[in-house]
Amino acid sequence: MAMKRAASSAVRALSASSAVNSFTRHLSSAPESKKIVGVFYKANDYATKNPNFVGCVENSLGIRDWLESQGHKYIVTDDKEGPGCELEKHIPDLDVLITTPFHPAYVTAERIKRAKNLQLLLTAGIGSDHIDLNAAAEAGLTVAEVTGSNVVSVAEDELMRILILVRNFLPGYHQVINGDWNVAAISYRAYDLEGKTVGTVGAGRIGRLLLQRLKPFNCNLLYHDRIKISPELEKETGAKFEEDLDTMLSKCDIVVVNTPLTEKTRGMFNKEKISKMKKGVLIVNNARGAIMDTQAVADACHSGHIAGYSGDVWYPQPAPKDHPWRYMPNQAMTPHISGTTIDAQLRYAAGVKDMLERYFKGEEFPAQNYIVKEGELASQYR
Repeated sequence: MAMKRAASSAVRALSASSAVNSFTRHLSSAPESKKIVGVFYKANDYATKNPNFVGCVENSLGIRDWLESQGHKYIVTDDKEGPGCELEKHIPDLDVLITTPFHPAYVTAERIKRAKNLQLLLTAGIGSDHIDLNAAAEAGLTVAEVTGSNVVSVAEDELMRILILVRNFLPGYHQVINGDWNVAAISYRAYDLEGKTVGTVGAGRIGRLLLQRLKPFNCNLLYHDRIKISPELEKETGAKFEEDLDTMLSKCDIVVVNTPLTEKTRGMFNKEKISKMKKGVLIVNNARGAIMDTQAVADACHSGHIAGYSGDVWYPQPAPKDHPWRYMPNQAMTPHISGTTIDAQLRYAAGVKDMLERYFKGEEFPAQNYIVKEGELASQYR
C-alpha cells in the first residue's frame, strides 16, 4: 500500500545501542487481549464531514473494528489532564498508549511508574517530546512514532506562514471581514520574499523540504544543524551551512525553527538569543512551543524587535486562554494543525496500524520509527 510505504520511507538510523536494559518490558506476540488507549482531539460534528478524517476521537485512526475483531480492548478519549481524567483511570492496566502531538497526553515519569502493564508508547505523527523519554528508557518501554508521516504537511505550512508574515496578509484579511479599506495600513510593512535571507534552525526532514520549496523564490538560504546536509542538496538549493547559530541569526530576515525539543533546545530562544537577531526579524515555529521563552517572544513582538511571529505550536497544549501569544501584535498563530492534514492523518494512521500489527506478532518496527528502544534514546533526543 502506497500510504503505508510513505509512512515508513524516511530514514532515521539510531546510533549503535549499548547492552540491553535488563528492565526492558519486551514486546512479545503473547496471544492474550491487550488494552490499548488512544488520546486524540474531539471533532464533534466535524467527524462526519470527511470519511478520511481519522485523527479524531470519533474516528479513532480507523482501527477500532480491526482491533476489536482480534479481541483487543480499544478505549479512546480526549480527556487527559488532571487526577480525575479518563486517561488516569486506565493508566494502571493499559498495555499500549497512542497519543498525538496535536492533543498530547503528557506521559510523565509518575504516570510511567504507575503504568505497570505498559509496554509500548506510540505517537500518531512525529515528535515524542510529550513523553518523559528518559523515564521511558529507564522503565524499559518502547517509544515509537510514524517517522516521515507529516513532514511534507509541515514544510508546506511553514512556507505558507513565511508568505503570510512577509506580505503582511492578516491585517488585510481582517480589514475585509471588518468592512474596512485601508491599503496603507497593510502595504507599509509588506515585502517581497525574493532576495530575503531565510535561515532554518535544524535541517532534518522538514528543514530540507523547506529549503527545496524556498529555492524557486530566489532567497538567500542558510541552515544550522549538528549535521550538514548532503553536498548534492546544498548544490540543489544553494543553502549555506552556518556552524555558529548566533552568526546565522544575525544575518536572517526570516528564521524558521525546525529543531526537536530536547533538554538542550528547551527555552533556547530566550531574551539573549532573540537580541542577536535583526530588529524586525520574522519567526516561524512549527517545531515545539517550549523551544521558545514564551514571555521573551511576547515582549519582543510588543517592542517590534520581532516584526512578526507565526506558528502552530504552544506550551502547554491546548494553550490556555490567557497565553500571551494570543494577544501579542503581528502574530499569525493557529492551533496545532500543520501536521494533521487529511493526507497526513491517513499516513500516520496507517503507520500506527502497521506497528501494532508488528507488536502483536513480536516483530521489529521500521528502524527509523524508534525513539526509545532497549533503554537507548534516538540520537536527536540525546
